[in-house]
Amino acid sequence: MGLAAASLSITKAEFRRTTRSVAGNRTRLVVMAAVALFVLGPITAVGALLLPKLGEHAADGTLSAADAATVTDYATGVTAVAWVFLVFMAVMRTVTTVADIDQPAFLLLSTSVRNTVVGVVAAETARFAVWLLPSTVLLAAAFAAGAGTPLPVLAAPLLVGSCLLTAFPVGFAVGIWIRHLITTYEPVARYRTLLFAAFWVLYLGVVTTGGFNVITETLFTRLGSSPLGWPGHLLLIGVPGVDPSAPVLGGTAVGSVVVLGLAFVVGTAGARTHWFADPARTDDEEPISEPSDDRLAEFLSGTLSWPVRTVAVTAIRRTKRSPIRLAYAGYPLLGSVAFAQQIVEAGTVPRFVAVLLCLYVVWAAGVLFTLNPLGDLGPALPAVVTSTLTGRQAIRGRIAAGALVSVPLALLVSVVTGIVSPLSLEHTAALVGGTVVGAIATPALASGIGSAFPRFGSVNVTSNREAVMPSKTAFLVYTLAIALPAVAAVVLALEAPEAIAGLLRSVTAWTPLPAISLSARTITTGAWIVLIAGLLAPLISYRYAVERFDWYDFE
Repeated sequence: MGLAAASLSITKAEFRRTTRSVAGNRTRLVVMAAVALFVLGPITAVGALLLPKLGEHAADGTLSAADAATVTDYATGVTAVAWVFLVFMAVMRTVTTVADIDQPAFLLLSTSVRNTVVGVVAAETARFAVWLLPSTVLLAAAFAAGAGTPLPVLAAPLLVGSCLLTAFPVGFAVGIWIRHLITTYEPVARYRTLLFAAFWVLYLGVVTTGGFNVITETLFTRLGSSPLGWPGHLLLIGVPGVDPSAPVLGGTAVGSVVVLGLAFVVGTAGARTHWFADPARTDDEEPISEPSDDRLAEFLSGTLSWPVRTVAVTAIRRTKRSPIRLAYAGYPLLGSVAFAQQIVEAGTVPRFVAVLLCLYVVWAAGVLFTLNPLGDLGPALPAVVTSTLTGRQAIRGRIAAGALVSVPLALLVSVVTGIVSPLSLEHTAALVGGTVVGAIATPALASGIGSAFPRFGSVNVTSNREAVMPSKTAFLVYTLAIALPAVAAVVLALEAPEAIAGLLRSVTAWTPLPAISLSARTITTGAWIVLIAGLLAPLISYRYAVERFDWYDFE
């Protein structure tokens, strides 16, 4: 097969594999639909409303020379920033996913490395084009409707295609060498987990402190007039009253070809070096004894029985060796970026943020080890369930593991947030006590819920890493079991039933829905019922988990 045929075959196979994996995963489909609705949807809607007016303004011939220069500056600056962002995304995707090709022994023996690189990069470009081109065409059509010319519908996709066709080969060329460094060079590979953690801490720090805006503004100002901004003149082809620079367009065409060729040369050399190299051997891949676990077992010897102690230490040891199993526990923290930026700007922790952070610690205490007590055993489930280990010992061991990890964290977080927030000493003491008690109670609460809705199969945590995670139903029920009593407690503490009753009457009066009239006494009674049920739920859940373990039926 020639270069084009072989590369096209690889591109089709990679793109088809992605399509099937997305179509066969309902959770991923929901997430992608949510991203399209809440991220791309508002941008597209606002653009569809504003761009026709801008097109009319451009078509009426009132643009001055200063206006034309401003349009040119914006077009080139935004293009340069977008190109850098696409390269960054391509580097990240190459390091984590794209360079980790499926069945490399078969693929690399079937065709040359050059063909494989072209096919893989083309497939990655197509994945992003599926997201970007429809929105681009829609926005360009909105501008074209106001401008009265079809040129924007042709120019905008041409600009996006130009950026994609150069950014992803460059990103692959850089990413393949980074991946080779962190996976095959032993001094770096040994600490790659710490490097990834440091990178994400730095990234979140830049976002929360406003540094991301500073970087974007700097790139916009410095790179707009550079060759990286030249493709922006393609967009000016469809703007009436603004003339693109013919020499710049020529330089864009020539520069794109040169960059594309150099990127594939460097990327092919990096792929040949990386794909035929042996991965580095690191200490975390060797089954060595762990003195810290021995010290933990000795510490627990005077308080817990031997079976309970063994279960607790084993759960902690397995998680320590494979921390990817707890990736789901950190998902809620992604929503805290906005709060972190608010904290940095205000110089203090708002009261509600302190409570939410402590509530997160309480929630995380239950998901660490007890939200999937049966599924976490994996292939060892038949041996463990049929052994002399009782359900009480197994569940208590997991609860003890969760408490050992979460109680010190709960104490630290609640004390620190209470001190740095405007909370009074009395409220801080209540926050500390509630957080510590909750960190002990939620593992028991999660044990029964996880036993009722277990998951035994592994799922993709990242694109190339799998782990056994709790089921979505267990997550939902467990979260509601914490959130509803917490809301009930807030309602009672703030004496808000009367305000809630008035709010319900006001909302239903302005909607076509049937009128809802609840008295403050009814809301207070309901809040007490939910709160009491939430306080009793950990004990009931624990008893159910014990019975479920003792009487588990494989059929």
